[in-house]
Amino acid sequence: MRRLALFALCMGSAVFASATEPAFENARVIVWDTRVALPAATHDFVAVPLSQAGTARFGHRGEIPSRDGTRTIVIALKNAALPPIQNHSGYPLAYPRPNATKLFENDRVIAWDVRWPPGEPTSMHYHDKDALAVFEADGAIQSTTPDGKKTGGPNQIGQIIFAGRDRVHSEMLLRGQARAVIIELK
Repeated sequence: MRRLALFALCMGSAVFASATEPAFENARVIVWDTRVALPAATHDFVAVPLSQAGTARFGHRGEIPSRDGTRTIVIALKNAALPPIQNHSGYPLAYPRPNATKLFENDRVIAWDVRWPPGEPTSMHYHDKDALAVFEADGAIQSTTPDGKKTGGPNQIGQIIFAGRDRVHSEMLLRGQARAVIIELK
């Protein structure tokens, strides 16, 4: 049985716990939280091994996403691209930015290793792409919209959040540590 818990870090986000079947699926992705080797992939995928913080691997159909028993978040990419949207917000794009290192980019995704230093808010920014966050540390991040609305809560290692595009906010770590691999979907 799939376990699922809603969490409002960003508008419409959801967080999913470990499962033996997909933890999350929508029109763009299928996500597994697994320690076992999954069968050969039927979609291109991004694998985020949780024992190696700040890493992610892009794989192609037919490859094995998880091989060695390491807890791995596997994000299978469906063939459901969305047309680009223009940034009319007046704010800069979410990435690149300080404390975010690009891990890789191709025609389907951009993967970022993102850290939130304690008490240092990010600048207000615009997300032009759907994104999936895979948290690699425990902490609590608060999100603030331009009108001052604050949302957020605790993040745990292995927590997965899907956040839709076309949103503006800033983020700040309130307690603990926060690090995530953010996969932007093109």
